[in-house]
Amino acid sequence: MKLTVKFNLIFIAIFGLGLLATGLIARRFLFQNARDQTIQQARLILEAGRATRTYTAERIRPVLDRYQREKDAFFPESVPAFSAIRSLSYLHQAYPDYMYREPALNPTNPADRALDWEADVINLFRNETSLKEYVSERDTPSGRSLFLAKPMPAVASCMVCHSTPQVAPPAMVKIYGPTNGFGWKLNEIVAAQIVSVPMSIPNGVASRAFWNLMLWLGGVAALSLVLLNLTLLVAVIRPVGRMSSAADEISKGNLGVPELPVQGRDEISILADAFNRMHRSLAKAMKMLEE
Repeated sequence: MKLTVKFNLIFIAIFGLGLLATGLIARRFLFQNARDQTIQQARLILEAGRATRTYTAERIRPVLDRYQREKDAFFPESVPAFSAIRSLSYLHQAYPDYMYREPALNPTNPADRALDWEADVINLFRNETSLKEYVSERDTPSGRSLFLAKPMPAVASCMVCHSTPQVAPPAMVKIYGPTNGFGWKLNEIVAAQIVSVPMSIPNGVASRAFWNLMLWLGGVAALSLVLLNLTLLVAVIRPVGRMSSAADEISKGNLGVPELPVQGRDEISILADAFNRMHRSLAKAMKMLEE
């Protein structure tokens, strides 16, 4: 096997291992970064829901409460949860894979009743009271989805509508009935804010970035291999080839072979200089024998 082939096999093995290690690290980094960005998107949507709730509680509810008392009526728009859910439902209409919900185990509105997996999340918060945020993924009909959830305890303002039907506003009981959404206990985890965000888009971006990176790294590796071969040819293979040809001629008795060129003080030059001294010494020894 020629020296060039041996060196190329070594280079290919080194570059191959380097590309494999770089690819594994890069893929993990890119997909983790995509997940982190998705979580950040979910947090922004969740905070938008919180902001809507706060605005409704501080600005809308006081106005509607006076009107509701005067008219003996109930307007769902006075409920912070209703405002947040309805406001962000417009986001869901524009982007169907993005969803904001406030599911409860025992809601006033049956539409807000927790699904099985949402109930599991709420019960997780009830069982682990120190848990303030939960992030996980689930499969949906449209693909993999990440969801972020935060617990919602029953605060004092909730008890006005959710303690007993007798205490709740009569107009609300008339609309939703006396069986749903009552019996809540103060500070008990009764619901959760849950934001679902699709993973397909960020994962697709990460996948394209990964393959573009690997393509560029493969191109750089191929170019580096070519440059290494040229350097190896000029700095090692040709000088060693000339030395090998000269040694072959001398071994056949042709002592008139011209001396090898010596340039620089690297190992190849030192070897060529030593070869020339050996050549001269051998020529002198043969001349003395002939005399």
